[in-house]
Amino acid sequence: MGISLPLGARVGVLELFGSIESSNVTSYVNIVNKLRKSPRIKSVILNIDSGGGLHSAADYLYITVCKLSAEKPVIAFISCLGTSGAYLVSCAATKIVALPNAEVGSIGVTSTRRVLQELLQKIGVHVTVTKAGRLKDLGSPYRELTEEEKRKEQEHVDSFYNYFIRAVAKGRHIDEKTVRELATGEVFLGEKAKALGLVDEIGDFDTALDIAAQLGKVPRRFTCMRPRRALLEKLLSRFAASFSTEIFAKVEHLITR
Repeated sequence: MGISLPLGARVGVLELFGSIESSNVTSYVNIVNKLRKSPRIKSVILNIDSGGGLHSAADYLYITVCKLSAEKPVIAFISCLGTSGAYLVSCAATKIVALPNAEVGSIGVTSTRRVLQELLQKIGVHVTVTKAGRLKDLGSPYRELTEEEKRKEQEHVDSFYNYFIRAVAKGRHIDEKTVRELATGEVFLGEKAKALGLVDEIGDFDTALDIAAQLGKVPRRFTCMRPRRALLEKLLSRFAASFSTEIFAKVEHLITR
């Protein structure tokens, strides 16, 4: 992925849109590292519209942004969504700006899996497993979890949940007890999030740019960066959009005729 930075000191803007997954987090991390190392970029805006994603991917990006904010001012701007793993990433920023009705928070962790046991039985599929290590197939979709596996999975979720709480407490300068009271998975609108200390300022992108320019001591000019999507991903995205439109049209026709 080639990224050319223009001459002249300015603000770097990274668009963090959509889910944070193992498939795209490396691209985000690479851009953050380029922003950190570039002598032309004096401050950074994370333009966030994301509901999070894979917790390990979000943590990877969070740690990378922490390194960036240790060297340059970072402003997280939450336009529509800044929840779950995306809020974790924003907590690495120097300041957080959100629109009044942006959705913020959702401090919590979920672990979901599909259980296909009954379906497999109905279609006559039987699964056999040969394993070494009694927990090696933990989370397999062809059977229910054992009681031991349920405890192990809950321990895993609780561990990251506590990590999330500590990260919010550190980034927002709030004691962990207060964060824990807010960490119900609840989503707060921007103004409520500000009152709770989860956001610094209510404003739009211009507000974030003003703060980034002031803290970085640069003019109000910026360079916007985003991961490049592979051709196959673009084609699949267009196909999915076209397919969804066709399905909804057919459903609407059946309902209204």
